[in-house]
Amino acid sequence: MQLSKKVFLCLCMMISKSVFGVDSDEVKSVMEGDSVTLHTHLTDIQTDDQILWMFEPQGYLIAKIYKQANSSYIYEDDERFKGKLQLDDQTGSLTITNISITNSGLYKLTVMNNKSGNSYKKLNLAVYARLSVPVIIRNSSQCSSSSERSSVSKCVLLCSVMNVTLVSLSWYKGKSLLSSFSVSDLNISLSLPLEVEYQDTNTYRCVFNNPITNHTQHLYITDVCQPCSAEFNSSSLKTAAAVVFSVVCMLGITAGVVNHCKRAPIQTQLQSYWNLLLENTGEIYMDAGWG
Repeated sequence: MQLSKKVFLCLCMMISKSVFGVDSDEVKSVMEGDSVTLHTHLTDIQTDDQILWMFEPQGYLIAKIYKQANSSYIYEDDERFKGKLQLDDQTGSLTITNISITNSGLYKLTVMNNKSGNSYKKLNLAVYARLSVPVIIRNSSQCSSSSERSSVSKCVLLCSVMNVTLVSLSWYKGKSLLSSFSVSDLNISLSLPLEVEYQDTNTYRCVFNNPITNHTQHLYITDVCQPCSAEFNSSSLKTAAAVVFSVVCMLGITAGVVNHCKRAPIQTQLQSYWNLLLENTGEIYMDAGWG
């Protein structure tokens, strides 16, 4: 196990203990929207048994079985459990359906028996939000000025995710871990930078994970990174052509021009007047960045 994964695991364990306040006999981890069953590990409830399920730390009673009276009860006054609880009358096991983050916490099972005495069990339930796919974008501030455009030789990327808790975000080069960052805060946005050469041919991937699952986004450098000068030239050429085209159309220099403005698609119009501009100035560009 890599060091970062060990640190992340320890972080989750520390958070779990600090949130719920006490250690538990059993830990369960599930994804939001799933169903989970908290087992009593009883094959059958004895005649004198009473089964109590409580949600800590408030000690809120959510389910009860009284075998001698052949009765069972589910308490759903708390909105967190409304319509979600199912109780097995034979074993006393409790199922929570369509689980949400608010159902995370410590559950206490009490088996009461006048003859054999009482027994207790604590189950720590951790519910994780479903992960989104990370998004890789270029840091646009790199090309914000002419001085920066002339000096930039590398591409700075950001891998970002939104509204996360108890997750880790990592950059990999091939199978090697480059950087990683873990968070425990609720509902925050997280970004992790990566700097690469424009001509880099290595394979990179951004991995977003929690203790249950992960999502991976692969980086294709040529799709995301272009030299600042190329991006600036392409943008400038298109802007110049658009300005010339707008002026020509507004002035209505000839009837043919006006008709062309009305009929032709905007991309065709721009391309035509850009070519016309180049011809008149005696300059020839094979590729002006259209497409």
